[in-house]
Parts: sequence; structure tokens; C-alpha cells
Amino acid sequence: MLRKTTDSIREPQGEIAFERIGKLSETGEENGCLLCGSALEVMLTGLTDNRLGTLGTFEIRRCLHCGFEQTFPVPTLSKLTELYEAHYNFGGESDTMYTRLRERFLFSFLHRMWAWIDGDVAFHQQRGTGRLLDIGCNEGRGLRLYARNGFQADGLELNENAARVARAAGFDVNTCLLEEFEPATRYDVAVLSNVLEHSLEPRQMLLDVYRILSPGGQIWISCPNSESWLRKAFGRSWINWHVPFHISHFSAKTLRGLLEETGFTSVDVRKITPALWVAQSTIARIFAKYGRKTWQLRNPFLTLLFMIIARFFLFPGLWIGNRTGHGDCLLAVATKT
Repeated sequence: MLRKTTDSIREPQGEIAFERIGKLSETGEENGCLLCGSALEVMLTGLTDNRLGTLGTFEIRRCLHCGFEQTFPVPTLSKLTELYEAHYNFGGESDTMYTRLRERFLFSFLHRMWAWIDGDVAFHQQRGTGRLLDIGCNEGRGLRLYARNGFQADGLELNENAARVARAAGFDVNTCLLEEFEPATRYDVAVLSNVLEHSLEPRQMLLDVYRILSPGGQIWISCPNSESWLRKAFGRSWINWHVPFHISHFSAKTLRGLLEETGFTSVDVRKITPALWVAQSTIARIFAKYGRKTWQLRNPFLTLLFMIIARFFLFPGLWIGNRTGHGDCLLAVATKT
């Protein structure tokens, strides 16, 4: 049975009517938790897309059994694919001041120094050898960094336009679904950098990663922390709700449990709070409007200003949040035995 634990905020539903991924049972009750199928309770209502301005309002529901949280309603795969193609990365933004400065920064000494200070949310500073698969590699910026750090890096990316850019840089990038991917040689590392929360079937995604890894191989995961203190501080403006694109909302407990259930061992989960994420939540709180892209998120100078404020003036709060397990980002590393 569905329970409400928060006051509802009713807003126009918009023009996009999302189909539910679960079918209605004979009693009319909708399928429950994406992980265990148990009943859900409503935690938060009235969420809208404060990044890309897609239409519709959404809820966050929590499983009464395992505590996992998910966005509701859940879009179908076809609808989600349509949304990504039309809206993601600000509609394929390229050759703007933001993208040019981002490119220079990512491949500079300043980025390495900043990651050391602020935390490496994408594993871009990890060095090693062996075969690495970047799942959801986009245009291959991460692939270039992993290759620079010693890995033989390949990619998996559903967006053919983005995959084409990565291939032009010399990388092997497949555009099939992970469940359909059959590599000739298994990988030593698989990276899910801000990817798992987008999955309609997170358990199956981890099982598929397990399948393509060599024995002793590692999975590296970064994703938002549903127990982040910024979630409470920013409320509906928290940038990492990111509805309807973020389907799953993990805590350290639910992420660790899912990794162990899918066969991974030596699970290590850390929490950090990137200044960029603080800056983005702040910008969204100030500038986001329903049904409109928040272009201020692509303003490099505004973003940098709030990043500096977050890292150097709010440092005690960020440190305390990380130490108490409420950092904004989960970083998980686990091993296939």
C-alpha cells in the first residue's frame, strides 16, 4: 500500500505523460520498488526538471522494505531515450565558451590540483594499467583522461552522435545496450561515473558489469548520495534530483547492499562533496524556472564563483558533511572475485 509522508505540492503536470515501467496489477496497484518489488511510500512531491526544463512533475518514493528511493513515475526506455536525444547536454551544446573552457580545464594541471583538493568524482586521477570500459562515455573526455593515466580505454555510449566524436579521437566505442555487449576480452575496470542512477534496472546493470569483468576486476561507481546534507539544505532545488533523468537515488547502504547482492566483494564506499555540485544547486535555486533550460548552469564564470565560495568559504560545512556520511557524492569501488 502507498503511504504519503510529506505534504503534497500540486503543480501542473505539463505536456509529457510518462508511461509507467511497471504494469498495473489486477487490483490496480502499481509495481513497487525497482530493487525488491516491495511497496513504496511518498517522500517528496512537486519535483520538476531544474536543469533542462523538460515538462512534468515527479515524486520521490521510498521502499518500505529496503529503503531504496526512486523517481516516480518511471519513464519507459523509449521515452527516456527520446528525452536524452532532445535535451541532454543542453541539446548537444558544442563550441561554446563553456565547452571550450571545460576542455582546457579538464586537461590541465589545474584540474589535477583541483581534484586533489575537491575530490575526484569521476576517477579521472586514477592511474593503472589494463583494459578499462567507460560505460556512458559520452564524447570521450573521460576516455582521454583514463588513457593518459595508463589504461587501455574503451567506451560504451548509446548516443551515436557522441560516440562518433569519441571514435574520431581514436577510441573503440560501442553503441549497444550493456546487456547486449559481448566483449572479446573481459575488462579489468568498469567505470559507472554518474551513470547507475540513470538506469531503469540498476540490479541488471551491475550483473552485466560483473559478467564483462575479469576475475579480480573492479567496478568504480560515482553517484549522488540520497542522504546528502545538501538534499535537505536545498530541498526541491537540489541539483541531483535531476528528474526525470535520475531514476534511482542511492544511499551508501542501498548501494553497498546492491553491489554485494550482485556478487561483488571488498566494497568500499566513500562520501565527498564536490564544490561544483554545491555551485550547481545554488544556481538552480536562484535561476531555475519551470519548463526552461537553466542556462546559468553553463556560465563558466558564475559557476566558478560559486565553486570557490563553496570550497574555500564553506569548507567546515563540507568537511563535517563528509565526515558524518552525508557528503553529496558516493564513490564506490568493489571487486569481482
